[in-house]
Amino acid sequence: MAVAASGKGGLMVRVPPEDTAKLLDRAHVSPMVMGGRETRGWLRIDAEGVKTKRQLESWVSRGAGYARSLPPK
Repeated sequence: MAVAASGKGGLMVRVPPEDTAKLLDRAHVSPMVMGGRETRGWLRIDAEGVKTKRQLESWVSRGAGYARSLPPK
């Protein structure tokens, strides 16, 4: 899985864990928290961060690119 629509609006995006810190500096980006824990390798992009086609395509491309780079399960 690379990207998922969030029930709260916005997206959950899979990213390389080593890129997390620099991506968290961007507007509308926060750690993905599930069950009270930060989910390593995932970010939450709020609805304002995917408001335009360009923003949405950028995040989907980033998530899909990383997911494709992982070995098959």
